[in-house]
Amino acid sequence: MIISTGVDIVKVERFAKKQNPQFIKWVFSAYEQDYLAAKGPQSMAGLFAAKEAVAKAMGTGFVGFLPCEIEILHDEKGKPHVRLHGKAAEKIQVVSDTNHLKIHISISHSDSDAIAFAVLETL
Repeated sequence: MIISTGVDIVKVERFAKKQNPQFIKWVFSAYEQDYLAAKGPQSMAGLFAAKEAVAKAMGTGFVGFLPCEIEILHDEKGKPHVRLHGKAAEKIQVVSDTNHLKIHISISHSDSDAIAFAVLETL
């Protein structure tokens, strides 16, 4: 059963400039930083939008946890999926009232915009 959704769109140009290392560490996990090292600003914007979409689907925004605690991973075919860490993982349990929760994520971008959509589903 779907319990909530979240969507976010960002301008790629916000991520086209060299980013402050503190910002990168605050927003992106070590895996994501490695992933983004070989990618362009569209991918960075897409991951950021995905984190925002998940936080919105949780109904909390980034209140009480850091953006890097929402980690966007990719399978062998490049499909994104979400792993929560730390306080974000704790907060999702409060939001869902169940341990059987799946977060679906979809990310897309153009040269100018990146968008992501998240769906929280109980199994």
